[in-house]
Amino acid sequence: MASGRTGNGRGRAVAPSAMTGSTGRRPEERSAAGPAVERLPLPAGAALSLAAGLYGGVARLADGVSAPSASAAQHGPLMVLGFLGTLISLERAVALRSRWAYLAPALAACGGLLAFTGVGEPSGRLALTAAAAWLVAIHLVPARRRPGWDTALQVGGSLAWYAGGMLWLTGRPPADLVPWFAAFLVLTIAGERLEPARIAFTGRLATGGLAVCGAVVLAGAAVSAWTGGAGWRITGIGMLATAGWLARYDIVRRTVRSTGLPRYTAVCLLAGYAWLAAAGALWAVHGRPEWSFAYDAALHALFIGFVISMVFGHAPVILPAVLRIRLPYHPVLYPPLVLLHAGLAVRVAGDAVGDTAARTAGGVLGGAAIVLFAGCTVAAARLTRPAAARRTGGDEEGTP
Repeated sequence: MASGRTGNGRGRAVAPSAMTGSTGRRPEERSAAGPAVERLPLPAGAALSLAAGLYGGVARLADGVSAPSASAAQHGPLMVLGFLGTLISLERAVALRSRWAYLAPALAACGGLLAFTGVGEPSGRLALTAAAAWLVAIHLVPARRRPGWDTALQVGGSLAWYAGGMLWLTGRPPADLVPWFAAFLVLTIAGERLEPARIAFTGRLATGGLAVCGAVVLAGAAVSAWTGGAGWRITGIGMLATAGWLARYDIVRRTVRSTGLPRYTAVCLLAGYAWLAAAGALWAVHGRPEWSFAYDAALHALFIGFVISMVFGHAPVILPAVLRIRLPYHPVLYPPLVLLHAGLAVRVAGDAVGDTAARTAGGVLGGAAIVLFAGCTVAAARLTRPAAARRTGGDEEGTP
């Protein structure tokens, strides 16, 4: 697995890693071969799951907004598995450079589509669960060559997705599976952040500490299959410990003082770690909240505040790695990030006081931030094109 260094302090990403854009070449080198058109259906499938999940989420919040019943009912799985599961498995497949690995994102994208349409919905659950099994296999290939705690955490995350999917196939509702899907994302991201942290700061003792945090998260998910309240509390403790470890050891502690893309990525990650800690604290104290507002705050602090912030921070390196397209950094990426966290703060505040209007407004702002981010990534590419052309004497094709 490639190194996860976030940047070199001069505004350019170096050897990014996974959720985080794993690859062995710089973005400009990857784009030189031209766009990877053959891969486009996979991120397009992820985007469809994202759009369906966002629309279903808004329909659940706002009166008068109608959405297909499957879109609203499967809001969580569409976002977590259909969207994020496809992206993560696609990035891993690209990094592995083996054609067989692309079956994982293909299954995840198809599963999300089936879940959204409601046609053959059990088939959608089966496809999403099969994608998790294939992702485990993808992670095990580099594990045989170079075993380490980073790979072990990612394998654990994939197994959590698979276990949650198997329980889903038995008829468990998605609300019962939240700790499993939380473990999938938390362990995957923690594993990807471990290698750059180890290079920059840590020794073996600290590295093992993150593995212990991940084991607690995974143990909580397992306990939740039998005792929901205790399982959520244990998972929350593990999430809180993971957030503390990442805030202490992640290389973003250094790169936040840099400029350009390294600073932007660091801001995204540090804000995400704060929300992960908040979600962990809520889960540790309340277990599985019975009050709908507390349940809403706990879930969205994790899945929006932490996970989507990771997506924002690493999109400028994930997309060039996956699609071989240029996506230069531009400060226009900051407004969606601010809107995302402001909207989530409004939503959580509304949850805290039981204000339905504030909760709805915060949810709509969060969805708008994700849509705005998509637009700003396109704008960033267009806004940086004239400057890039000037640097190369007007030859845009030679622009790094």
